[in-house]
Amino acid sequence: MRSLLCIALLLPGLGLGGPARAQVHEFVLDNGLKLLVKEDHRAPVVVSQVWYKVGSSYEHPGITGISHVLEHMMFKGTENYPPGEFSRIISENGGSENAFTGADYTAYFQTLEKTRLPVSFELEADRMRNLTLPPDEFAKEIEVVKEERRWRTDDNPQSALYEVMKATAFQTSPYRHPIIGWMHDLETMTVADLRRWYEKWYAPNNATLVVVGDVDPGDVLALAEKHFAPLPAGEMPAADKQPEVPQQGMKRIVIRRPAEVPHLLMSYKVPVLISALDHPDRVPEWEPYALEVLAGVLDGGNSARFASRLVRGQEIAAAISVDYSLGARLDNILVISAVPAEGRTVAELEQAIRGEIVDLQSAPVSDAELRRVKAQVVADDVYERDSIFYQGMIIGILETVGLSWRHADEYVERVRAVTADQIMAAAKKYLVDTGLTVAELEPQPLDQAVQPPAGGGSAHGHE
Repeated sequence: MRSLLCIALLLPGLGLGGPARAQVHEFVLDNGLKLLVKEDHRAPVVVSQVWYKVGSSYEHPGITGISHVLEHMMFKGTENYPPGEFSRIISENGGSENAFTGADYTAYFQTLEKTRLPVSFELEADRMRNLTLPPDEFAKEIEVVKEERRWRTDDNPQSALYEVMKATAFQTSPYRHPIIGWMHDLETMTVADLRRWYEKWYAPNNATLVVVGDVDPGDVLALAEKHFAPLPAGEMPAADKQPEVPQQGMKRIVIRRPAEVPHLLMSYKVPVLISALDHPDRVPEWEPYALEVLAGVLDGGNSARFASRLVRGQEIAAAISVDYSLGARLDNILVISAVPAEGRTVAELEQAIRGEIVDLQSAPVSDAELRRVKAQVVADDVYERDSIFYQGMIIGILETVGLSWRHADEYVERVRAVTADQIMAAAKKYLVDTGLTVAELEPQPLDQAVQPPAGGGSAHGHE
């Protein structure tokens, strides 16, 4: 899958015109809470999202996974509502709700009939400052998270490979921490740890409230003033932007686990949009957009180079994809993930991928390829383009990583401005061995026992 940011930015309300296009109204309460409201009157529905500027990239060794555990505990009761009451009330009002933790944010959201927005605001404001964190609920929920880690990562060879690859690719960047946390840290985590984390990061001046739907911005502001304005601001610590040290050469690792097929990951160190804004002398602003288009040239449907040349043409790959997100808080990686076709080896597949990269570095992409990729930016699935949830999603992502919702309106124009020469220049600059980490999954018999890693991965390699 392409990045969530890319998907969300294809929406008509985010720079493409159409029925959902509308101004974003921005307000800041006296306690520092930022409120962003976008009108979409096509249906009597509203999406409310609370975004906190904290995720796994804010953590340090010893407490990895704590942001995700806290997300679970946010449903386990406050001084005013017992455990499980939040979800019950939302359901009783005909709504749906959920939450997720990422590297750079933790978000909570509800979709409701528009007149039920006060219910969402009352509940979210309450748990922003009044969480009780009962020890008995924590004892149960930490086991849920540990089991989630087992089935999502420890028992999933592809996920385990990705986790070890990130821990190898990044030496000092906090992106080396898994969002779900290392098992040892989960086993030693305490309620006291959780309370310190909650009190440190969960405050109105570290949150963004995003509302999209059939609403009046003035009414939403009044509602936010009623429920959120009384909350005290917190003393916000400065978010650490620990830079990644320059990589000195290619890293290569192999992990051996029970699996049915081998797997290859090739990750390259690349900048993101905020890199260009923070360091324009090092990263021209067009580079992240060129990398976005570059990813589409390689992996943007059946006509893309990887699908047409490696899956169908040479029949050397059974599956192959590219993942790049320009909407991150820190410099990140562009990841090529591939499975060799039956009868072909990982080494042959890596060589074929390298050949495609050399092609990108040696000659400009064709006008036809550029037109195809850019057309994808303005034509996506109708459901996604009409989703008020994804309209809120992209606003929340951009604001929480330190950008602005206004970048959404610039996205299409910036992508359309990318040239073939810029794509070639980006490939020459970033798709090089100096910033490359190669990770290979070497399948072992399926009946072989696996000991899950406690603080790293079962791997060997070198730089």
